[in-house]
Amino acid sequence: MTTWADALLVAHLAAADPHGVGGVVVRAGAGPVRDAWLAVLQNASPAERPIRRMLGSITDARLLGGLDLPATLAAGRPVAETGLLAETDGGLLVVPMAERLSPGHAARLAAVLDDGTVRVERDGVGQCRPARLGVILLDEGQGEDERVPDALSDRLAFHIDLTDIPWRDAATQEEPPPLAETGPPAEDAPVALCQAADALGVVSLRGPLLAARVARLLARLAGREGPGEGETILAARLVLGPRATRMPAPAPEADAPEPETDAAPEPETGAGQDEPNPAPLDERMVEAARSALPPGLLAGLVAAGARPRLPRAGKAGVAAAARHAGRPQSARAGDPRHGRLALIETLRAAAPWQRLRRTDGEPRRIRIRPEDLRIARFVQRTQTTTIFAVDASGSAALERLAEAKGAVELLLAEAYIRRDRVAVLAYRGLGAELILPPTRALARARRGLSALPGGGGTPLAAGLDAAADLARTVHRGGGTPVVVVLTDGRANVTRSGAAGRAQAGAEALAAAATLRADGVRVILIDTAARPQDPARRLAEAMGARYLPLPYADAGAMSAAIRAAT
Repeated sequence: MTTWADALLVAHLAAADPHGVGGVVVRAGAGPVRDAWLAVLQNASPAERPIRRMLGSITDARLLGGLDLPATLAAGRPVAETGLLAETDGGLLVVPMAERLSPGHAARLAAVLDDGTVRVERDGVGQCRPARLGVILLDEGQGEDERVPDALSDRLAFHIDLTDIPWRDAATQEEPPPLAETGPPAEDAPVALCQAADALGVVSLRGPLLAARVARLLARLAGREGPGEGETILAARLVLGPRATRMPAPAPEADAPEPETDAAPEPETGAGQDEPNPAPLDERMVEAARSALPPGLLAGLVAAGARPRLPRAGKAGVAAAARHAGRPQSARAGDPRHGRLALIETLRAAAPWQRLRRTDGEPRRIRIRPEDLRIARFVQRTQTTTIFAVDASGSAALERLAEAKGAVELLLAEAYIRRDRVAVLAYRGLGAELILPPTRALARARRGLSALPGGGGTPLAAGLDAAADLARTVHRGGGTPVVVVLTDGRANVTRSGAAGRAQAGAEALAAAATLRADGVRVILIDTAARPQDPARRLAEAMGARYLPLPYADAGAMSAAIRAAT
């Protein structure tokens, strides 16, 4: 757990050597404590070191650099623009809301931290500029599913959590406490750091490497040539402690030595005669790192051992390409009649060639050729509609329908946030019936599900046909359908309403193949008391994910559906 004294020390270390330590992951919401820490960081940084702020909507051209379009058009020759990373050379880059950082931006920041340079090969500009900087990632996420990318946070030496630090501590203490006297140089420090990292469950080699770098920085700031045991233990606590993924085992107690009657007499004088032998260096590192273990680590390990951690579904639908609306992406060469003209990118592509295209005596005008034309690309988040196809036949119909009703209500509770809709159709007797049309309204769903019918034969093919028709309707409306089939896979009623297991089973497999040909994502939940081969064969025919959940309640069913989608 991070204390305010440790947070102050981390701020001074990051300001002293930004690129050497990589930076800091600061987990804290917006508030006075975080503002006070950022003020300490800025005051500790030398005046000549820049501190820049990176917006989440920044473009690659502004981040990396490229062609300066206004200067290029004015000069008639390519003029390079310095990107934000090169402008921050030698300083610190502050990234707000880092838990929402895109994978592309995270990869570019990681590459700059590794190389210390930024390379640009685009728009007719080729340049390589120094970018030895540190990154301050402000993690404002409230849950475990909102966190900064691991590939980026692993490259930063310090991870601090200011969430539980009271404001009175931040208001009364502005300087870190003086460091304690260090011991003799630790010759076995690299080996001890690796052993301590292994005991704490730190699997990345960057952990002990960054800890060794921080130990050298502590010694340099104290005016010493090399780090002693004190600096090495402190570096292990600051760097390895927050990265721990398991509780370290307690150090074994040494057995008391038996008295020896024939032992040689000890000398009367000598340094350290009255001091017991200290514990190994790696064990002292682990004990020091215990105070910096992430809060809730033990509870998280117990929960992880009790049940597997399921991935959470996204808060929006599936990304789909669009021509004229949505979130803008990078432009591409194309005909404006088949998309929206990207004017800036078109001018950027034409600018480097203006001097070659202009003849003497002609007015200074921009000459654009067909190969310069660029059209914008957009990505839209489509709405996801989960279609429940429930087997309402037989004696187990009431139980299956009750669990389906509970799962629908749990999914609809998140429908507004996830922009999802839910539909329910039940098949029994001679056909299928749409019980609940696609909706996000929980009250309407409860009314529609209150009187679900049950009993009769199993027209499985008719149910799959109805689910496929509804999925096509959703797809034509621009949505993304996901079909969830609750069945034991044993059909006994054909499409015509005649009884016969063989014919009904063949028609069900044919209907499943149609769903697979349509490219619909399907999840088959086997509701039989034991997993059945007919249900497995049906899942293979429709390319569905097979989930044998005979005793699943509504919560387990909805969790499985969210994980599968």
